[in-house]
Amino acid sequence: MGHSHILLGAGGSPAQLTVHRIGLADLKDALAKGVADFQAMPTHAMFLCLVYPIIGLLLGRLAFGYSILPLIYPLATGFALVGPFAALGLYEMSRRREAGGEVSAADAFDVLRSSSIGAITALGVLLLLVFGLWLAVADAIYVANFGYAEPTSIGRFVREVLTTQAGWNLIVVGNLVGFCFAVLVLTISVVSFPLLLDRDVGAAVALWTSVQAVYKNVAVMAAWGFIVALLLAIGSLPLFLGLTVVVPILGHATWHLYRKLIEPNGSPRPQLRRQAPRRSGADFPVNLFPGARE
Repeated sequence: MGHSHILLGAGGSPAQLTVHRIGLADLKDALAKGVADFQAMPTHAMFLCLVYPIIGLLLGRLAFGYSILPLIYPLATGFALVGPFAALGLYEMSRRREAGGEVSAADAFDVLRSSSIGAITALGVLLLLVFGLWLAVADAIYVANFGYAEPTSIGRFVREVLTTQAGWNLIVVGNLVGFCFAVLVLTISVVSFPLLLDRDVGAAVALWTSVQAVYKNVAVMAAWGFIVALLLAIGSLPLFLGLTVVVPILGHATWHLYRKLIEPNGSPRPQLRRQAPRRSGADFPVNLFPGARE
């Protein structure tokens, strides 16, 4: 029963969802609404996404201290592969603001109590596996061109990548393979996580609906992927600090893009699990026995 809920949602059978065709004007409107959400909730959004520049700085430190320089670029670009999962809190904040409710940073963590959390976790694990596979493939491409020897310095590494045939092979093949991974993630996640926040439809239905959304809007979704890649590249400079603005805007905009792509229907909404009441430490050890205080 639990596995059925994770895959198919509360209904027990696949929900029938209608996917719309959209245009470039819809992308512009989704981005504008994403900017409006960020302006209305900048402190909250930056709080949630402050981890991105911190991660970027840590990656730089690892490059200097632990000789994983060849994987810095795959790591930095690969975080976009898990971005749809990491932006869950931003989707929830946009959903609450859209509904006219008060929004605080704490509301972003309500997703942890959602009845869809099993399906959300399943898709999150899938994205993490894709991310891990991308790193393994990127490392294999580097080894195929440069062997197992570690770079002796950043300057030498940059010169070898930019001025040798092996380096250009690495750039071309690596980016082509990375592009394929990005297309895969965009296809399976463009609406799946927002959909699971909005409807308890299960991981399989959410994933398939995302695939349908891309299939019906190939050109527009390609444009969206280009916009995301461009903004993330801009946000990475300097030292990834721009991501504290870019990531929240893209997260909020993705929620509004989902609204344009998927027709609302009568499928069940996720339910929030009740939080267990806090108990005083003075009650120990009585609180180990639930019936003792009845």
